[in-house]
Amino acid sequence: MLSTDQIIGVMSARGLRITDQRKSLAKLFAERNGYLTPKDVYEYMGKQYSGLSFDTVYRNLRVMDELGVLEQVMFEDGLKFRASCNEDQHHHHMICLQCERTYPIHFCPMPLTDAPDQFQVVKHKFEVFGYCKDCRPVSQEASQSPSQQDGLS
Repeated sequence: MLSTDQIIGVMSARGLRITDQRKSLAKLFAERNGYLTPKDVYEYMGKQYSGLSFDTVYRNLRVMDELGVLEQVMFEDGLKFRASCNEDQHHHHMICLQCERTYPIHFCPMPLTDAPDQFQVVKHKFEVFGYCKDCRPVSQEASQSPSQQDGLS
């Protein structure tokens, strides 16, 4: 994942004014491995900056996503953000629905060679949701003892 300095560097290089609030946002995302909802970010930032509006937080999250320093993912329970990967090549992710651990997919399963001439693709996203080996639910059958499976209990 990108470091605080890398996030700030990208924002500065793209002409964004580097305020204390933006430094705090960069530090928050660089130090977190998981995803944060806009509400999580608002609550965190509100402890440091009184009078901060949710709109300001959300606008900064969108700008940081557009700059490529944050990634946004739509989970079943809503939109979440995290620091972008520190990988130069185009890739996608597998995301655990329980712990939100993210695994890169190092190839693109969506070659867009068939796009119609009247459509210009500028970017695309592909996420696979499931459970990592630590969070995978144990199947009902596997959790029963052999005598329960044979109906001998």
